[in-house]
Amino acid sequence: MSKRAQSQIAQKTALLGILFALSLVLSLFEMALPAMPFLPPGVKLGLSNIVVMYTLFFLNLPSALCIAVLKSLFVLLMRGGVAFAMSLSGGLCSSLMIWALGHIKGLSYPFLSVVGALFHNIGQLLMACFILTSLNVLYYLPILAVSGVLTGLVTGLLFNLVAPKLQQLGLRLCKIQPRGRQK
Repeated sequence: MSKRAQSQIAQKTALLGILFALSLVLSLFEMALPAMPFLPPGVKLGLSNIVVMYTLFFLNLPSALCIAVLKSLFVLLMRGGVAFAMSLSGGLCSSLMIWALGHIKGLSYPFLSVVGALFHNIGQLLMACFILTSLNVLYYLPILAVSGVLTGLVTGLLFNLVAPKLQQLGLRLCKIQPRGRQK
């Protein structure tokens, strides 16, 4: 392997490390926020998903899945096995659905974020059904659908604001052009 190739691998690894750290900071920030009275129990904005979306749109799917898995491992350390399973199922479902739809021209970041939030909730509900061996938790789906649309929209609009800055970070760190996506 050439020195240039090794350097590019090191730069991409460093970028993924910075992105993972940023996702943790956003998660910790969100955990520190007081409960929002208009959100149902267990619902949060999902600010760290901005980092996963950036990784999907400007790097690649394997890198985004890596960030999602690492985020879930952090949840395992902080909140335990059930929270880990819920985080992992939601994160993987969300990432894969955003990636699948992200190839369709004309879909906006906020729309894709809403889809991601909805599939994050669906992944978590399916995991809850598995863990509890009951379908009764599916009664929570309408509440999570409404909150998923609202939180996904907020996250998507925030992504629109920060994506250019994140892209600049990637360009500076890697000195290579990450793949992009038209709005």
